Amino acid sequence: MVDPLTIAHGAEWTVKHGFVYPNEFIYWGLTIVMYPYMTGLVAGAFVLSSLYHVFGQKDLKDIAKFALVFSLALLPVAMMPLMLHLQQPLRGIEVMFTPHFTSAIAAFGMVFTTYSIIVLSEIWFVYRQYFVEQTRALKGSTDTGDQIKRVIYNVLTLGAYDISEEAVAKDHKAVTILAGIGIPVACFLHGYAGFIFGSVKANALWMSPLMPVIFIMSAVVSGIALCMLTYIIIMEWKKFRAVLRKGLGDESVTVIAGVEMDVMKKTSRYLIGFLIAAITLELLDIIFRGYTSMKSWDILREVMFEEDFTKIFILQYGLGNVLPFILLMLPKMTIRRLFVALCLILFGVFMMRWNVVIGGQAFSLSFSGFMNYDLPIIPHNLETYREGLFGALTVAATPFIIFWLINKIVPSMKEV
Repeated sequence: MVDPLTIAHGAEWTVKHGFVYPNEFIYWGLTIVMYPYMTGLVAGAFVLSSLYHVFGQKDLKDIAKFALVFSLALLPVAMMPLMLHLQQPLRGIEVMFTPHFTSAIAAFGMVFTTYSIIVLSEIWFVYRQYFVEQTRALKGSTDTGDQIKRVIYNVLTLGAYDISEEAVAKDHKAVTILAGIGIPVACFLHGYAGFIFGSVKANALWMSPLMPVIFIMSAVVSGIALCMLTYIIIMEWKKFRAVLRKGLGDESVTVIAGVEMDVMKKTSRYLIGFLIAAITLELLDIIFRGYTSMKSWDILREVMFEEDFTKIFILQYGLGNVLPFILLMLPKMTIRRLFVALCLILFGVFMMRWNVVIGGQAFSLSFSGFMNYDLPIIPHNLETYREGLFGALTVAATPFIIFWLINKIVPSMKEV
């Protein structure tokens, strides 16, 4: 019996067809699919928050604050798939301490740190007045929980207790500046992921100068869609819970209106614009490859139009792009239709990441064979957990847990 530890990484989920070199496997599995997907959500959520802070879209104020805090919750998870994928994850932190631009991953450390500082600073300026007000409101309380909260809020004020109109105006100005700086940094944070794939000259599917731009556009689409979807779920749940408690006789409960459709319609217009840009860029890339007919076009055509036709043109473009676009464009938008459209958009962006990462490894460098990815569903060792379905679910669930914890201190939906 062969020791599982001696099996090459990727051998457990790679199925080969045709002539494939012995050392060829699908080394990058679901965790690497989740990596650009999660970083894209971070960038997209931040762009949505900036629509209010930078461009002055007043009717997006509430969802913009929500998106900013949600972006912070997504931020620590951006590196989580990479940490799961690394054979020695404890060495991953070395990227943060070796800043240089000769490596795309090392450059990511600097961009990630810069972006983290911008997001934390912006949230502090947005909620500084709230921190001061809570510190003063909880003063003198004898409740242990309130005393702990007061200490936390007092620390978060960083000693800045001035909440006069002039001081608050300076806070708003600082938020606008930080949001303006943060937009290109957020785009670069995710665009570099596309740069990593697009700069691989040995892979015909990945090598494209449009890859970073495609990644950025689809990132904004997925981030806006996730914020809208999460916002709808939370608000409808709060409405349902309030109605339920009211029906049980709790007269102290105020029934809320739920999701404001005017806000959702306005946000969906921005979503449609970015969705059109993302689809156009992806189709332009395919047309350019076919028109230039490079040496690798024969194998790419076989991958796209035969091996992965269902994944690319039916699941990604059809189910994940065209169908939600039609649902969003139809008149008389409803919450249910919007909910379905947002789910399909998130699925479509995920399939785009899947087709890039997995599809790019599907064909052999011999150009005479293919490899299929057999996703590990039930883990039977640590590697199949990290690289399989349960590892991906762990990554997907983590930001919602972090957001729940942050929202105990920062009321991202207090004014909704």
